[in-house]
Amino acid sequence: MNTNEFKEGTNRRNFLGTLATGAAAVGLTTIAPSLSALAGEAHFDPKVYGDPEEIFKKITGKHRIVFDSPHPHEIYPFAWPRVFLLTNEATGSPNKDCSVMVVLRHSSIGYAMDDKVWAKYNLGKVFEANDPETKQPATRNPFWKPKSGAYTVPGIGEILIGVNQLQENGVLFVVCAAAINVYSAIVAQSMNLKHEDVKKDFTDALLPGIQPVPSGVWALGRAQDKGCGYIFAG
Repeated sequence: MNTNEFKEGTNRRNFLGTLATGAAAVGLTTIAPSLSALAGEAHFDPKVYGDPEEIFKKITGKHRIVFDSPHPHEIYPFAWPRVFLLTNEATGSPNKDCSVMVVLRHSSIGYAMDDKVWAKYNLGKVFEANDPETKQPATRNPFWKPKSGAYTVPGIGEILIGVNQLQENGVLFVVCAAAINVYSAIVAQSMNLKHEDVKKDFTDALLPGIQPVPSGVWALGRAQDKGCGYIFAG
Protein backbone atom coordinates (compact mmCIF):
# COMPACT_ATOMS: atom_id res chain seq x y z
CA MET A 1 0.00 0.00 0.00
CA ASN A 2 1.42 3.37 -0.97
CA THR A 3 1.26 6.51 1.17
CA ASN A 4 -1.69 8.00 -0.69
CA GLU A 5 -3.73 4.82 -0.35
CA PHE A 6 -2.98 4.72 3.38
CA LYS A 7 -4.06 8.36 3.80
CA GLU A 8 -7.25 7.78 1.81
CA GLY A 9 -8.11 4.75 3.93
CA THR A 10 -7.42 6.63 7.14
CA ASN A 11 -9.46 9.65 6.05
CA ARG A 12 -12.36 7.43 5.06
CA ARG A 13 -12.34 5.65 8.43
CA ASN A 14 -12.18 8.99 10.24
CA PHE A 15 -15.09 10.30 8.19
CA LEU A 16 -17.22 7.23 8.85
CA GLY A 17 -16.33 7.40 12.53
CA THR A 18 -17.46 11.01 12.64
CA LEU A 19 -20.78 10.09 11.04
CA ALA A 20 -21.32 7.30 13.54
CA THR A 21 -20.47 9.56 16.47
CA GLY A 22 -22.80 12.27 15.17
CA ALA A 23 -25.66 9.83 14.70
CA ALA A 24 -25.23 8.53 18.23
CA ALA A 25 -25.12 12.07 19.61
CA VAL A 26 -28.36 13.27 18.02
CA GLY A 27 -30.20 9.98 18.46
CA LEU A 28 -32.67 8.22 16.22
CA THR A 29 -35.57 10.30 17.54
CA THR A 30 -33.97 13.37 15.99
CA ILE A 31 -32.77 11.71 12.79
CA ALA A 32 -36.09 10.05 11.96
CA PRO A 33 -38.28 13.19 11.73
CA SER A 34 -35.49 15.02 9.92
CA LEU A 35 -35.24 12.38 7.20
CA SER A 36 -39.02 12.20 7.01
CA ALA A 37 -39.19 15.97 6.61
CA LEU A 38 -36.56 15.89 3.87
CA ALA A 39 -38.48 13.22 2.00
CA GLY A 40 -41.65 15.27 2.36
CA GLU A 41 -40.05 18.18 0.53
CA ALA A 42 -39.00 16.04 -2.44
CA HIS A 43 -42.00 17.38 -4.39
CA PHE A 44 -41.43 21.13 -4.65
CA ASP A 45 -44.69 23.00 -5.17
CA PRO A 46 -44.28 26.13 -7.35
CA LYS A 47 -47.82 27.16 -6.33
CA VAL A 48 -46.51 27.64 -2.79
CA TYR A 49 -43.00 28.91 -3.47
CA GLY A 50 -43.16 30.30 -6.99
CA ASP A 51 -41.25 29.00 -10.01
CA PRO A 52 -37.63 28.57 -8.88
CA GLU A 53 -36.34 28.64 -12.45
CA GLU A 54 -37.41 32.26 -12.94
CA ILE A 55 -34.72 33.85 -10.76
CA PHE A 56 -31.97 32.18 -12.78
CA LYS A 57 -33.15 34.07 -15.87
CA LYS A 58 -31.79 37.18 -14.14
CA ILE A 59 -28.24 35.85 -14.39
CA THR A 60 -27.25 37.79 -17.50
CA GLY A 61 -24.09 39.70 -16.57
CA LYS A 62 -20.67 39.29 -18.12
CA HIS A 63 -19.17 38.30 -14.76
CA ARG A 64 -21.20 35.57 -13.05
CA ILE A 65 -20.61 34.12 -9.59
CA VAL A 66 -22.50 32.03 -7.05
CA PHE A 67 -21.62 32.07 -3.35
CA ASP A 68 -22.39 28.89 -1.42
CA SER A 69 -23.39 29.48 2.21
CA PRO A 70 -24.14 26.19 3.99
CA HIS A 71 -23.36 27.51 7.49
CA PRO A 72 -23.33 30.84 9.34
CA HIS A 73 -19.74 32.03 9.07
CA GLU A 74 -19.39 35.45 10.66
CA ILE A 75 -19.85 38.15 8.00
CA TYR A 76 -18.39 36.21 5.09
CA PRO A 77 -21.55 35.04 3.27
CA PHE A 78 -22.41 38.73 2.82
CA ALA A 79 -19.00 40.39 2.77
CA TRP A 80 -17.65 38.39 -0.18
CA PRO A 81 -20.50 39.34 -2.55
CA ARG A 82 -19.84 42.99 -1.70
CA VAL A 83 -16.11 42.55 -2.25
CA PHE A 84 -16.83 40.94 -5.61
CA LEU A 85 -18.93 43.94 -6.68
CA LEU A 86 -16.51 46.56 -5.34
CA THR A 87 -13.42 45.06 -6.92
CA ASN A 88 -15.16 44.54 -10.24
CA GLU A 89 -16.23 48.18 -10.16
CA ALA A 90 -12.66 49.19 -9.33
CA THR A 91 -11.43 47.32 -12.41
CA GLY A 92 -13.97 48.80 -14.82
CA SER A 93 -16.97 46.46 -14.49
CA PRO A 94 -20.01 48.19 -12.97
CA ASN A 95 -22.72 46.32 -11.08
CA LYS A 96 -24.82 45.95 -14.22
CA ASP A 97 -22.07 43.77 -15.72
CA CYS A 98 -22.07 41.43 -12.71
CA SER A 99 -24.52 38.67 -11.82
CA VAL A 100 -24.14 37.58 -8.21
CA MET A 101 -26.16 34.90 -6.43
CA VAL A 102 -26.01 33.77 -2.80
CA VAL A 103 -27.37 30.32 -1.94
CA LEU A 104 -28.51 30.08 1.68
CA ARG A 105 -28.76 26.40 2.55
CA HIS A 106 -28.42 23.97 5.45
CA SER A 107 -27.89 25.99 8.67
CA SER A 108 -27.64 29.35 6.85
CA ILE A 109 -31.35 29.41 6.04
CA GLY A 110 -32.11 31.63 9.05
CA TYR A 111 -30.56 34.55 7.20
CA ALA A 112 -33.47 34.34 4.75
CA MET A 113 -35.99 35.03 7.55
CA ASP A 114 -37.10 38.10 9.46
CA ASP A 115 -36.47 38.98 13.10
CA LYS A 116 -39.75 37.57 14.44
CA VAL A 117 -38.81 33.93 13.98
CA TRP A 118 -35.25 34.50 15.19
CA ALA A 119 -36.65 35.65 18.51
CA LYS A 120 -39.57 33.23 18.70
CA TYR A 121 -37.57 30.08 17.94
CA ASN A 122 -34.16 31.13 19.25
CA LEU A 123 -32.61 30.61 15.83
CA GLY A 124 -29.26 31.98 16.94
CA LYS A 125 -28.84 28.86 19.08
CA VAL A 126 -30.51 26.52 16.61
CA PHE A 127 -28.16 27.52 13.80
CA GLU A 128 -25.17 28.45 16.01
CA ALA A 129 -25.28 31.94 14.52
CA ASN A 130 -23.82 34.70 16.67
CA ASP A 131 -24.72 38.36 16.44
CA PRO A 132 -21.55 40.09 15.15
CA GLU A 133 -22.22 42.98 17.55
CA THR A 134 -22.84 41.07 20.79
CA LYS A 135 -20.87 37.89 19.97
CA GLN A 136 -23.78 35.97 21.51
CA PRO A 137 -26.41 33.78 19.78
CA ALA A 138 -28.40 36.18 17.64
CA THR A 139 -31.97 37.02 18.60
CA ARG A 140 -32.52 38.85 15.31
CA ASN A 141 -31.36 38.52 11.73
CA PRO A 142 -28.17 40.60 11.90
CA PHE A 143 -27.97 40.97 8.12
CA TRP A 144 -31.48 42.27 7.46
CA LYS A 145 -31.65 46.06 7.41
CA PRO A 146 -28.59 46.57 9.65
CA LYS A 147 -28.20 49.95 11.29
CA SER A 148 -25.86 52.55 9.80
CA GLY A 149 -22.22 51.77 10.54
CA ALA A 150 -22.97 48.22 11.71
CA TYR A 151 -20.16 46.70 9.66
CA THR A 152 -16.76 48.25 9.11
CA VAL A 153 -13.42 46.93 7.88
CA PRO A 154 -10.07 48.46 8.93
CA GLY A 155 -8.57 50.42 6.08
CA ILE A 156 -11.84 50.42 4.16
CA GLY A 157 -14.51 51.76 6.50
CA GLU A 158 -18.20 50.88 6.43
CA ILE A 159 -19.26 48.06 4.14
CA LEU A 160 -22.89 47.67 3.13
CA ILE A 161 -23.52 43.95 3.53
CA GLY A 162 -27.12 43.74 4.66
CA VAL A 163 -29.30 41.47 2.53
CA ASN A 164 -31.40 44.48 1.55
CA GLN A 165 -28.30 46.52 0.72
CA LEU A 166 -26.89 43.78 -1.49
CA GLN A 167 -30.26 43.29 -3.18
CA GLU A 168 -30.26 46.99 -4.05
CA ASN A 169 -27.10 46.31 -6.06
CA GLY A 170 -28.62 43.35 -7.87
CA VAL A 171 -27.41 40.46 -5.70
CA LEU A 172 -29.83 37.52 -5.93
CA PHE A 173 -30.66 35.36 -2.91
CA VAL A 174 -32.21 31.89 -2.86
CA VAL A 175 -32.96 29.64 0.13
CA CYS A 176 -33.22 25.87 0.43
CA ALA A 177 -36.84 24.76 0.92
CA ALA A 178 -35.72 21.25 1.88
CA ALA A 179 -33.71 22.68 4.78
CA ILE A 180 -36.67 24.83 5.85
CA ASN A 181 -38.75 21.66 6.02
CA VAL A 182 -36.12 19.71 7.95
CA TYR A 183 -35.21 22.41 10.45
CA SER A 184 -38.81 23.37 11.11
CA ALA A 185 -39.47 19.70 11.96
CA ILE A 186 -36.50 19.63 14.33
CA VAL A 187 -37.54 22.87 16.02
CA ALA A 188 -41.13 21.69 16.31
CA GLN A 189 -40.07 18.45 17.95
CA SER A 190 -37.69 20.18 20.37
CA MET A 191 -40.42 22.63 21.46
CA ASN A 192 -43.31 20.14 21.37
CA LEU A 193 -45.07 22.08 18.62
CA LYS A 194 -46.79 21.06 15.40
CA HIS A 195 -44.44 20.81 12.46
CA GLU A 196 -46.88 22.44 10.06
CA ASP A 197 -47.22 25.48 12.35
CA VAL A 198 -43.48 26.04 12.64
CA LYS A 199 -42.96 25.48 8.92
CA LYS A 200 -45.65 28.04 8.14
CA ASP A 201 -43.94 30.54 10.44
CA PHE A 202 -40.61 29.92 8.70
CA THR A 203 -42.18 30.28 5.26
CA ASP A 204 -44.17 33.40 6.17
CA ALA A 205 -41.00 34.97 7.58
CA LEU A 206 -39.04 34.76 4.32
CA LEU A 207 -37.60 38.13 3.38
CA PRO A 208 -38.79 40.02 0.29
CA GLY A 209 -37.04 39.01 -2.89
CA ILE A 210 -35.55 35.75 -1.57
CA GLN A 211 -36.64 32.82 -3.73
CA PRO A 212 -37.13 29.35 -2.20
CA VAL A 213 -35.59 26.58 -4.29
CA PRO A 214 -36.05 22.78 -4.07
CA SER A 215 -32.62 22.44 -2.46
CA GLY A 216 -29.49 24.49 -2.10
CA VAL A 217 -27.42 22.05 -4.11
CA TRP A 218 -30.05 22.15 -6.86
CA ALA A 219 -29.61 25.92 -6.99
CA LEU A 220 -25.81 25.66 -7.09
CA GLY A 221 -26.13 23.35 -10.07
CA ARG A 222 -28.55 25.67 -11.86
CA ALA A 223 -26.30 28.68 -11.24
CA GLN A 224 -23.31 26.86 -12.69
CA ASP A 225 -25.43 25.79 -15.67
CA LYS A 226 -25.90 29.53 -16.24
CA GLY A 227 -22.13 30.05 -16.30
CA CYS A 228 -21.55 31.12 -12.69
CA GLY A 229 -18.22 30.45 -11.08
CA TYR A 230 -18.43 28.83 -7.63
CA ILE A 231 -17.11 30.35 -4.40
CA PHE A 232 -17.55 28.86 -0.93
CA ALA A 233 -18.80 31.69 1.28
CA GLY A 234 -16.54 30.94 4.23
